[in-house]
Amino acid sequence: MQNRTTTQSFGVSKREGHDSSSFYGRKLYSATVRGKESETINQAPTHVLDRIFAHSSENMSELPDNSVALMVTSPPYNVGKDYDLDLTLEEYLNLLERILKETQRVLLPGGRIAFNVANVGRKPYIPLNSLVAEMASRLGLLMRGEIIWVKGKGASGSCAWGSWMSAGNPTLRDLHEYILIFCKGRFDRTQKGKSTIGRDEFMRATTSVWDIAPESARRVGHPAPFPVALVERLVHLYTFEGDVVLDPFMGSGSSAIAAKKLGRHFVGYEINPEYIEISFDRLNQVTPQIVPQDRQSVA
Repeated sequence: MQNRTTTQSFGVSKREGHDSSSFYGRKLYSATVRGKESETINQAPTHVLDRIFAHSSENMSELPDNSVALMVTSPPYNVGKDYDLDLTLEEYLNLLERILKETQRVLLPGGRIAFNVANVGRKPYIPLNSLVAEMASRLGLLMRGEIIWVKGKGASGSCAWGSWMSAGNPTLRDLHEYILIFCKGRFDRTQKGKSTIGRDEFMRATTSVWDIAPESARRVGHPAPFPVALVERLVHLYTFEGDVVLDPFMGSGSSAIAAKKLGRHFVGYEINPEYIEISFDRLNQVTPQIVPQDRQSVA
């Protein structure tokens, strides 16, 4: 019988059969105990699957409680892109909080959130990743980790140096964004299914740094398209075949494309009709049976 390792003050090298109960019994974790969520599982109605709803995801009344396996999204960052509103920081965070609350309602027990966020500004730097993480924890969501998405390798193509070669006012140039991972109520999934992730991809996906190239804004027709390859990795890692993937900021449809390619269903919300059309144009290259007049809901 294999011996179990235990947490020691100087660490251990083996991870097999590790007993971490002493670590999680420490005062550091005493404030993280949560009340129990409902264990009920509901099925999303067939007529809402593989649709993009043309209204704000602050109200996702089309979806029942406890029906979505994964929410994956990249919200607008409120920094002046074509699709952005000009909100104060408080207004912007309140919007995200309303959508996170509604997402929490529709997630399955153990359902996951993969929330893409970039820190913004320089005078001062606004750490949106920590603000969103604190917000989600306050709502009772359990944080599972933070993925650093490396978007570029070199220093070319960016000139935000501040004071050039001087200690006067040098500026750090971000080559990365964050994917914040949360779950609802429990760490495991109560409902089982068929996983589709292979060994090598699982090893890559379970590290905290992902090197994935961004999508071309010009090719997609959206100012900041989410890479399909990044969403595919999240869908492989966190869902079973046939699960429902939700994107409350659907944008150019990357989450829908990844879901359909991998045998999942999607539900999306998007307030810009031009981006809904782009989503369906891109989707029709993957699954031609999905057409706007059949699938798009109008607010």
